[in-house]
Amino acid sequence: MSYNCLNILKWTEAQLKYTYDVSLQEATPQELHEALGEAVMMAISDNWNRSKRTRMHERKAYYFSAEYLIGRLVYSNLYNLGILDDMKKLFAERGVDLAILEDVEDAALGNGGLGRLAACFLDSAATCNLPLSGYGLRYRFGLFKQKFDAEGNQCEAADDWTKYGDPWSYRRYNHTVKVHFADHDVLAVPYDVPVIGYGTDNINTLRLWQCEAVEELDFNAFNDQDYLRALAQKNKAEDITRVLYPNDSTWEGKRLRIKQQYLLSSASLQDMIRVYKNAHGNDMTHFADFYAVQLNDTHPAMSIPELIRLLMLEGMDFEQSFDIAQKTFSYTNHTVMGEALEKWNLDLLRSVVPEIVDIICRIDAKLKSEHPNLFIIRDNTAHMANLSVYVGSYVNGVAEIHSQILKDDCFKEWYQVFPERFQNKTNGVTPRRWIGLCNPELSRMIHYRVGSDFMKDLDRLAKLKPMIDDDMVHQFNTIKRQKKEQLCAIIAKKEGIQLNPDFVFDVQVKRLHEYKRQLMNALSIVDIYFRLKDGELPYFQPTAFIFGAKSAPGYARAKAIIRYINRIAKMINNDPAVSDKLKVVFVQNYNCSYAEHIIPAADISEQISPAGTEASGTGNMKLMLNGAVTLGTMDGANVEITKEAGIENEYIFGATVDQINSCRDTYCSRDIYNSNRYLHRAIDTLVDGTVPTDDDQRELYHALLDGASWHRPDHYFVLLDYASYMDAKLQANHDYSNRLEFGRKCLMNIASGAKFSSDRTIRQYADEIWHIKPTQY
Repeated sequence: MSYNCLNILKWTEAQLKYTYDVSLQEATPQELHEALGEAVMMAISDNWNRSKRTRMHERKAYYFSAEYLIGRLVYSNLYNLGILDDMKKLFAERGVDLAILEDVEDAALGNGGLGRLAACFLDSAATCNLPLSGYGLRYRFGLFKQKFDAEGNQCEAADDWTKYGDPWSYRRYNHTVKVHFADHDVLAVPYDVPVIGYGTDNINTLRLWQCEAVEELDFNAFNDQDYLRALAQKNKAEDITRVLYPNDSTWEGKRLRIKQQYLLSSASLQDMIRVYKNAHGNDMTHFADFYAVQLNDTHPAMSIPELIRLLMLEGMDFEQSFDIAQKTFSYTNHTVMGEALEKWNLDLLRSVVPEIVDIICRIDAKLKSEHPNLFIIRDNTAHMANLSVYVGSYVNGVAEIHSQILKDDCFKEWYQVFPERFQNKTNGVTPRRWIGLCNPELSRMIHYRVGSDFMKDLDRLAKLKPMIDDDMVHQFNTIKRQKKEQLCAIIAKKEGIQLNPDFVFDVQVKRLHEYKRQLMNALSIVDIYFRLKDGELPYFQPTAFIFGAKSAPGYARAKAIIRYINRIAKMINNDPAVSDKLKVVFVQNYNCSYAEHIIPAADISEQISPAGTEASGTGNMKLMLNGAVTLGTMDGANVEITKEAGIENEYIFGATVDQINSCRDTYCSRDIYNSNRYLHRAIDTLVDGTVPTDDDQRELYHALLDGASWHRPDHYFVLLDYASYMDAKLQANHDYSNRLEFGRKCLMNIASGAKFSSDRTIRQYADEIWHIKPTQY
């Protein structure tokens, strides 16, 4: 279906006049965004409704996720509708540059890769005409906004992402459901977000639940002038979806997290049962024949006992309900790290959802009667990952190495009993947002050579390989410099730091966690700085090191690493002796929109977690597809990136999983510290006053060399990998001096990136886990 851009423009103007009493030219970015969003929603309404009706009797899949990092939707929606360029032209003819919508806030309903992956999967399913709907939570405040103070500290502020409205969702109050907790009932009110397919009439739906009170005002209390009690139930309900991942360091904080997870689970399943009955009647025995549910990590794992509870309310017995649940659910594991494999104390869980605890206990008893060596409950604790493996059809990892670790280690006992359930589904990213939208210059170059279909068929990228010659490299290098110039302008505006687009752009952008090893990167920068000052790196290519990351507000070590990087950046950037060789910038409030500027400008992509810790990564895929080489370990999807593009086109370093495991018990980081004078000098800057030092930085120093009560020294093997990391880093820097050869490496990465399309991933889920087929239009 083609969309009438003139009508959308007229509706936008009418909406501005009606709602804000302003003209198109007078509108603020936020007013224009609201009005344009409303106009587009009107334009797509028929297609959206038709897509829903067409699928009423089909087998469908549902994606349950606590996060959807959908970012700013206006450009991606216009792009997927195929009207972005036409709308830009129409607005420009009326004196309005749609670039002003860059000032509109992201919808940051996610923390990082988990949420961004969920958004990519929905985009791909819509584009591939697959009947997949998403369920999540509509947080009043998304992931916090980040700023740095004068000392380099991360400062958090509430992310009021709906302050100026939310034109991309419809409130569907008629589908409101009630959710019962031990201490109160609440209403889950759905907001529907259209997921617009690219090059198709198909539009899928992301339904987000907002929690509201059954009774918003206790009128008697208000009349008694007890205003706090009058609003107590309203606040208690709204707290559940007020903030993404509230601090759970206390009993009450943990109860709130449980309420979030149960609200997502119960509301979504009640909604699915309503839809099922409308299409198939009240006989629930065929529920699993028509619906598949994918659990995105363990956050929605309470869906398993909740579906059993709901089916038993429909008149089924436990065994029949269990069987349907096992056929309905599948589970994606996103990490092998223990702190992310959720475990809930049963007393805590019972204080919130006692009926769910009763059913988990019944499931555990059934498991132990069948397989006495396996468990869901141990030491009065429910292990939600084990629950998800047992009551499900499939469990998958998200990269080949990660899926093998699940079988060999994390779920070894489960794999021995249920080998047929384990699969791999290597992650992917949508090429629409991560090439087409963020890098139109590169898209045009690729389109000229392989045809426009590559946005829906990334396999066409392989056709570039025999075409790579000096002319293509020159063209690519010109585009890369253009993207660097654009990023330099953004960073100058947002951060007040001037970067030179002729520098190498070495980028590490991702969530801040010790295992991501931003600290190793920082230590290497200090090392390079000292060597440059000593005249030891005469051929070093001038480099800008760019960081972007948020730390969890309560994660002291991660925040200390941010502070340390900001302090070394201040030292280096203010030293005229290295101003022509070295710059460091840690961008503030790194989010999806910032990533769309940074990723196309990157030359080197740092993916440096120790082998066996990063499940997959998707930032590495986005950077690869935009022509950055990978500086990384054989971890996560780096293994497959290296296989696809060739190890000669990446910079791989560090110990393998087997090597780390073999030395784990005898590893002594202090021996390496004492034997490597460069590393010794860099680590000492944590404590010797080279940059301002504090207790948290001293704690980092001792964590590397002496350990802590909960970790051995250098738990993430920074010192073990440092020498090979530095060698690879300096080799990449040296190779950049030959712009033709380095450009060929970059182009080989682009040409080898087909595997990392989320279209491929979602089709594999559809065929091998959900057993759904594309809808025919």
